[in-house]
Amino acid sequence: MGTAIGEGETRKPPGMTDVAQAAGVSPQTVSRVLSGHANVRPETRARVLAAVERLGYRKNSAARILSSGRSRTIGVVNLQTAFYSRLNLTFGIENAARAAGYSVSIASTASLDTSAVEEALSRLADQSVEGVILAIPLIHVSPRIEQLTSSLPTVTVDGSRTPASEVVAIDQSQAARLATRHLLDLGHETVWHVSGPGEWLDAVNRIDGWRETLEAEGRTVPPILKGDWSPSSGYRNGLILGRIPEVTAVFAASDEMAFGVIRALHELGRRVPQDISVIGVDDIALAEYCSPSLTTVAQPFEEMGTLAVDHLLRHINEPGAAHEPTSVEPELVVRASTAPVGAASGTH
Repeated sequence: MGTAIGEGETRKPPGMTDVAQAAGVSPQTVSRVLSGHANVRPETRARVLAAVERLGYRKNSAARILSSGRSRTIGVVNLQTAFYSRLNLTFGIENAARAAGYSVSIASTASLDTSAVEEALSRLADQSVEGVILAIPLIHVSPRIEQLTSSLPTVTVDGSRTPASEVVAIDQSQAARLATRHLLDLGHETVWHVSGPGEWLDAVNRIDGWRETLEAEGRTVPPILKGDWSPSSGYRNGLILGRIPEVTAVFAASDEMAFGVIRALHELGRRVPQDISVIGVDDIALAEYCSPSLTTVAQPFEEMGTLAVDHLLRHINEPGAAHEPTSVEPELVVRASTAPVGAASGTH
């Protein structure tokens, strides 16, 4: 007869031996399953994982590092933000890491200041992560950032560049060219641009793609209206654009800013797309359901997260091997917020 647990006593958490007994396997088999070892039969893996779930077993990270020399954890440096695009990127990273048997430790930073990024990288290094995904748009890196990313396998997204990193990126200039070309093909004489913040490489590259497309066609390049990715900055700039009679087409550097532009134009009595066509970038989930539904340039954020993890794991498992940068192509998604010039008179 077992001894009852008295009041005030705590039950010892289940260990690997308990999982092995519940699953009818050896502790070594449990260890192989939990470390993601490939040489385990699917039915055995399923039985072990079911026992883990049933018992509420949690791996001892410190013991795992001591026994294997590996933490099976990857770090992510990102910005503290509620923007949908950033959340989708993180979602893709976490799903891909989990599928590969890794956990994710996220170090968020409130700014792009190099000292803040250094601190975030240092925190991850102190946790013995095996590699880092740098999911922030660094234009300049400090010697300390170079040192930290040289000592850890590092993959960057968002266009950041460090000497020791591998790159997974979306061609942001191409995203801008697709958006601008679409509006010009609809017969608009030029395209006005609401940009993202100047310290973001994505914003800078989209400005370049927009300007180059207009210049290649011999079109007037209007002054840039600066935003900060937020709907409110789109709204403020929309109130300006809606009062300029010659504006017929607007390229906003993010969907969320495009939503703000459309709201402002509506309040000023400017119809979208009959009077002014609006296009965004990202293709977040809300883009299809705003009114009118938003024409945009889609960026596969979850795919980017998956690719970043794939690159990082290759970097971890094949140290010293050379890998080519991966560039993901953006895609134009045409909906109801853009139309040919003259749509109000029935030509569309």
